[in-house]
Amino acid sequence: MTVPRRRDPRARVRPAAALLLVAGLVAAAACGPPPVVVEGELAFVNVNVVAMDSERVLEGQTVVIDEGRIRSIDNAAHVEPAEGVEIVEADGHYLMPGLTEMHGHLPNPRMSDEDIKNLLFLYVANGVTTVRGMQGDPSQFGLRSSIGRGLLLGPQLYLASVSMSGRSVTTPEEAARLARGYQVEGYDLIKTHEGLAPEVYEALAASASEAGIPFGGHVPDEVGLLGALAAGQVSIDHLDNYVEALVPDEARDDGGGLLAAGALVDRVDEGRIPELVRATVDAGAWVVPTMVLWETAFFGDRPSADIRAARPEVRYMPPETVERWSEAVDTRLEGSDPEANRRVAELRRRILAALQAGGARIALGTDSPQIFSVPGFAMHHEMALYAEVGMTPYEVLEIGTRRPAEYFDAAGEFGTVAVDRRADLILLAANPLDDIANLRQRAGVVVGGRWLPEAEIQSRLTEIARFYGND
Repeated sequence: MTVPRRRDPRARVRPAAALLLVAGLVAAAACGPPPVVVEGELAFVNVNVVAMDSERVLEGQTVVIDEGRIRSIDNAAHVEPAEGVEIVEADGHYLMPGLTEMHGHLPNPRMSDEDIKNLLFLYVANGVTTVRGMQGDPSQFGLRSSIGRGLLLGPQLYLASVSMSGRSVTTPEEAARLARGYQVEGYDLIKTHEGLAPEVYEALAASASEAGIPFGGHVPDEVGLLGALAAGQVSIDHLDNYVEALVPDEARDDGGGLLAAGALVDRVDEGRIPELVRATVDAGAWVVPTMVLWETAFFGDRPSADIRAARPEVRYMPPETVERWSEAVDTRLEGSDPEANRRVAELRRRILAALQAGGARIALGTDSPQIFSVPGFAMHHEMALYAEVGMTPYEVLEIGTRRPAEYFDAAGEFGTVAVDRRADLILLAANPLDDIANLRQRAGVVVGGRWLPEAEIQSRLTEIARFYGND
């Protein structure tokens, strides 16, 4: 791929070549109309478009971007970018929609300005151009505004509220008041968490429905998966409640919670999986599995040193954060049962495969930054695992691009490469429909219409590593 260039508006035809030019134009006219000149700010020439509206590639296209939107997609032989347009000679590279992180964590006001910029860039560097933030804070409205105005480089943000858990919300009246308030404040989602009593959860659900704001996230243990689906919870994040729902009532005890699956694995009835899949599909709920985090942090068998060696991207995180992650992994390993962990991980994979085969609505999410899940980079690990459970590259890409846009009722805004969509794109050196690993062969990213060639991305990543003492 050649270096981006601009078409020079001062270029002129030399008089000596005028007759040859006229003759050439006459000959060209006999073959067809001249190329249409297209205005814009940025153009990818001779690019193969992975549109993601279906499993197809549009070869040899020119894609023109202007004011943060895709303005035209045409056969490269039929159009010509206007004078002054920045041109990227794509040389047959592949242009696909940016990825959406459906369970990401965003900066909080306790972070320094530099840490905030670094974290947001890690998403963008990996082609993550939209994030559903699932750890809400009022300061994030300012982040969203700064990104939208071009003052801060980052992905498009959808914001969940401050988490509603059993520790923070204890009465139905409080739940109803908060649900209405979060809608007025402008959050896109009410975040549910562990510990909500059934009557409190019911009040939350009713008030959220009346206010017109969705609610989703964790499923409280006393509510259970089927209760959450019946109440209209829009997204079921993580698969622990699916594992718990496979345990017959007579085999249950009071020990629920996030890590109960290891103790429950001997009691599950996998014959109930089809019932849970049908209930999920019938409810129209979305599932955000966050598979890799769970296998790394809770049901893995590798010490932290091995994980750090396998994930060099940890050098882009603050060292104190990585040390906390290491301590958490190694402490858990000391008291864990490796065989139970392996069985839980395999069960979760079978549940994911069944949800996909049964037509459930799955969206890509990693819960990063969490234990050894680095923003942006974790998406590649998550997608690789989806491929391991049997999904095709196109199915994995759907889950990371078009499906999230459908979740937000924004299919006309992003998630596909089409005219008038947001210019949030990834340029790749190889076809991602052939192998999901080709997403790592990045040549650059477009976020909000801004082109970041890979050399610039790598330079910025080097600066981040150096900032954290990892040069």
